[in-house]
Amino acid sequence: MIANTDISAPLYQFAHGRTGDKGDRSNISVIAYDARDFDHLVAHVTEDAVRALFAARQPRTVKRYVVPSIQAMNFVIDGVLDGGVNDALNLDTHGKALAFLLLGLPIPLPPRLAGGAS
Repeated sequence: MIANTDISAPLYQFAHGRTGDKGDRSNISVIAYDARDFDHLVAHVTEDAVRALFAARQPRTVKRYVVPSIQAMNFVIDGVLDGGVNDALNLDTHGKALAFLLLGLPIPLPPRLAGGAS
């Protein structure tokens, strides 16, 4: 059976996230709920996808670190906190809500859910 890649769902259905910050840098971890989905998440939650998602915040850089041993990725995003806690007029100067933005990223269903191989 061929997987249906036309169907997507928000990332939060397959992973959870944590956010930290230092100055104008935010780091967002994405941790797969199910290890079977990790490779699929790595394929779709890329630096380019995150850069596009955060385009309105004009990040200077987006760097992804993949940690397969715990089915996680960490994204380090520079320039998304309006200068950081002491400089920003933004209500969320710590960037805690940025994990929610990332977890809303639509991704194709993993093969095991889209009718493909598990």
